[in-house]
Amino acid sequence: MNPWREIDAKLVTAAVRRLFLQANTCLGRDVEEALEDARDREESPLGRHVLSRILENASLARKESLPICQDTGLAVVFVELGQDVHVVGGSLEAALNEGVRSAYVGAMLRCSCVAEPAHARINTGDNTPAIVHMRVVPGDRLRIVALPKGAGAENKSTLTMLEPSRGIRGVIDSVVDTVQRGGASACPPLVVGVGVGGNFEKAALLAKQALLRPLGSTSLVPRLASLESELNCTKVRVCLTTTMSYVRFSLYRSPTE
Repeated sequence: MNPWREIDAKLVTAAVRRLFLQANTCLGRDVEEALEDARDREESPLGRHVLSRILENASLARKESLPICQDTGLAVVFVELGQDVHVVGGSLEAALNEGVRSAYVGAMLRCSCVAEPAHARINTGDNTPAIVHMRVVPGDRLRIVALPKGAGAENKSTLTMLEPSRGIRGVIDSVVDTVQRGGASACPPLVVGVGVGGNFEKAALLAKQALLRPLGSTSLVPRLASLESELNCTKVRVCLTTTMSYVRFSLYRSPTE
């Protein structure tokens, strides 16, 4: 009897395809509830109209199995690979990319990935290679999370190296400044992921992981929950056409800081 669990690469491919199709066509209920809450609290009639149209668009996308947005994003994949799992019938990375390829080409989703982005900028034609973040964890399970990341908000991302003396106020000021400078170009209404600690790439990865948390949830770490609350209470507003829409924040901290 094998001491490990075997998972066929074809199952991985099928799962990745399903996840990206679902992520691009079915808005999560937590996001819908946040949009409904924002619409109900919006002071501007035009703002309420825009948010209502966003919700209507999401409903139609789910019903017709069409993309929620024309920008179906670069394919970001988070993988937790159990140390007792053995992928058979092909490599794990190849299976992940085949799933992305099958979803984007098969469903005619927009392919945004280009080779040599600073020079030739030739579209790869299938939205691969995927951006894969992999962790080896105890157990015999394989967990895959698909995040199609559009460029509107991604292009407004920033990373700031703060002197320790600036403390929590420095974190808050940096986040608020980034949101305000992004403005309408970041495709509001916004969900802002914030990563604090680690080094250059760790902070950015933490910020991306923060986007995966259900909206409305709070950090299990009391100090971070308090910081999230303070950020959400800043009432930062960004222009959405001629209206305004609130921003929601989620925050992760590196255990290595």
